[in-house]
This record gives sequence, C-alpha cells and structure tokens, in this order.
Amino acid sequence: MVTRGDVWLTNLEPTVGSEIQKTRPCLIVSPPEMHDYLRTVLAAPMTTGGRPAPYRIPVRFRGQDGLILGDQVRVLDKSRLIRRLGAIAPASLATMLDALRRAFEP
Repeated sequence: MVTRGDVWLTNLEPTVGSEIQKTRPCLIVSPPEMHDYLRTVLAAPMTTGGRPAPYRIPVRFRGQDGLILGDQVRVLDKSRLIRRLGAIAPASLATMLDALRRAFEP
C-alpha cells in the first residue's frame, strides 16, 4: 500500500536527458485520491549529492542529510516501486507540498 509521505526505493530507468537516474529513494507526493485508484503515483526523487536550488527541500532520512528534488517530480507506474524504506517527517512533507503548490500557482 502506498501512502503520501512514504519513501520508496524506485527504479527510475530508463531516463532521458537531464532526468535523474538510477534506482533511488523517492518521496510519494500524490494524494490517496490518485494513487489508491490508479496504477500510478506522483513521486519526487531524493538525493544525498545534489545542489540546493529552488524547489529542492532539505531532508534528513535514515540518518542522512539530502534533498527532495521537487524540480524532478515524475508520474511513475507502481511497478517501478521496489520496496518501502520508511516515511519522512510530517514537517518535511508539508514543506515539500507547499513548494509544489507554489510551483503550480498562476
């Protein structure tokens, strides 16, 4: 079962151009109204090696500092989700969702 705020190890290959690559943790940002009824989720990749930038949210997960890449949000088929790794803190999720709202405001 997928829940908003969960972090899943996710296969992002194949990719094109500047899309983030590899198998890596991704934060589920889609609401249950989407992922409970569809075979897809909205997910934001996470990294420990990126540079800070707008829409990149600092996060501490499983003892490591990193970034949630709000600028790389993708629609993923659930078959790309390998295993659940845990969940981020509610405050970090709220910060990420607020950044996404700002990104899509007119």
